[in-house]
Amino acid sequence: MKILLVGSGGREHALGLGLHADPECTELHVAPGNPGISEFAPCHPVNISDNQAILTLAQQLEVDLVVVGPEVPLVNGVADLLRAAGISVFGPSKAAAQLEGSKNFAKEVMADAGVPTAHSFTCTTQAEIEKALDTFGAPYVVKDDGLAAGKGVVVTRDRQEALDHALACNRVVIEEFLVGPEVSLFGISDGKTVIAMQPAQDFKRAQDNDSGPNTGGMGAYSPLPWAPSDIIEDTHKKVLAPMIAEMAARGTPFVGLLYAGLALTDHGTRVIEFNARFGDPETQVLIPLLKTPLASLLYKAATRDLEGVSLQWRNESAVTVVLASKGYPTSPESGDVIGQFPNVENTVIFHAGTSHNEKGLVSSAGRVLTVTGMGSDLTEARDRAYRAISHISLDGSFYRTDIALNASVAEKGN
Repeated sequence: MKILLVGSGGREHALGLGLHADPECTELHVAPGNPGISEFAPCHPVNISDNQAILTLAQQLEVDLVVVGPEVPLVNGVADLLRAAGISVFGPSKAAAQLEGSKNFAKEVMADAGVPTAHSFTCTTQAEIEKALDTFGAPYVVKDDGLAAGKGVVVTRDRQEALDHALACNRVVIEEFLVGPEVSLFGISDGKTVIAMQPAQDFKRAQDNDSGPNTGGMGAYSPLPWAPSDIIEDTHKKVLAPMIAEMAARGTPFVGLLYAGLALTDHGTRVIEFNARFGDPETQVLIPLLKTPLASLLYKAATRDLEGVSLQWRNESAVTVVLASKGYPTSPESGDVIGQFPNVENTVIFHAGTSHNEKGLVSSAGRVLTVTGMGSDLTEARDRAYRAISHISLDGSFYRTDIALNASVAEKGN
């Protein structure tokens, strides 16, 4: 099977390794890729916002499957163009990708599907915004209705900050604050059948103890020893299956990865948000733990053949920590040289924002690398991830030191 993977970040590096490891994958190409991916697959310089360029490359390579990593080409409708040309795609149509492209659309679908979520108002004027803020009170949850590269959400007790963010959006969703731990749970769907992956937890704030601004994610871990034992079955029944059924009933079946961001509240599970693709950095812990061959799995989803498929997982834990560049997330610096990578047992270093120039390997984005450690439990996985990341040199870079810390302590106490 020839596969084209679209994207260039840490998520795509993890997916690429998973696809490449499947014997069914005879040839893997990546567009545009990154220096880490180029070590095991040819990379092609394509603008991921150019649907026609992606289609042309897929046709030139005569691929059997296209796996789309980032949200932008999905919301732009690249999957529709590829399918119209007879190419199998793991990724939703433009209409189905609106579950990520529009927070308001996702709320409407959840209402029709009977999926529990936070109460909210969709606002377009300052009067509507102020009324919504006053209705819910602090802490304020303000979400840009459209795509914002993981930076469209502000959660704050400062009303002025909430108002300023809301006014900067063309359309904004303001909702009640959900109290409870947050969990990411992914569903792989062929449009009618959906299979739940094991849960992960990511860390959105830039600094330790969940302080600092929201980011695209500073680390993640899986599995979750503290989570309810039925979280996978419960989420499948109450969230994933109803959403896939509702999207099919609307005539816009969802084929691809449905990411459910959940809050485990005292009143039960509530959906915070949906994404239409693998989450980053959760993918960097889930793919190394997945025993089921990835290329075969995604091809079955793309060809609407998931019925009867089940997932197998390694009996291990994984922790990933993001190395961020100076100034991230507000004004990240780039072009700084990345030092020698350490060789630590059972760790993988995924390239997220790197490139090559005359100086060597340099940073090219806010999140530069994600370092994943594997172990028999979270403590061992954390130790390996932090041992590896502590030896990577990048001027002005930083990382959180508390990824999976509380969960590993709780795990030891059980």
